[in-house]
Amino acid sequence: MAGDRIARDVLIEAPIDVVWEVISRPEHIVEWFSDETQLDLRPGGEGILTFEIKAANTPAAYPLRFEAVEPPRRLTYRWVYPTGEEPRPGNSMLVEFTLAEEGDKTRLTVVESGLDLMPWPDDEKQGYADSHSSGWARHLDRLRAYAPAAPSRPPA
Repeated sequence: MAGDRIARDVLIEAPIDVVWEVISRPEHIVEWFSDETQLDLRPGGEGILTFEIKAANTPAAYPLRFEAVEPPRRLTYRWVYPTGEEPRPGNSMLVEFTLAEEGDKTRLTVVESGLDLMPWPDDEKQGYADSHSSGWARHLDRLRAYAPAAPSRPPA
């Protein structure tokens, strides 16, 4: 079985305020994570992350709802929940970004949890865990490369 959580961390050569901007502003998120981003960045605020599914040449849009917005240290949201339902444990995954200063760098930890409570067969849970584990690794590598130059980039 996949386990309940996917966890990754990365040390980024940028100050915590810069990394916060890179994980919380749509014009930066599209540089390292999703293809399109709409956010209402506040607890209870909603958003949409859209990813282009290259094999099918179609977009996949994932609604999200913020649970915690604590600049510049913590950002959490729920996603992967059924349309028309309120996101909660058991019908959604929780994504938590935690930022910590390490000198002039930032340690970013991402934990996606709640898989054990999802009403999916074990093979589907395992596929999700495998896909998201490799996906977070790839996206965080992109974030690590992008963040040090982010302040000099004009907003989209």
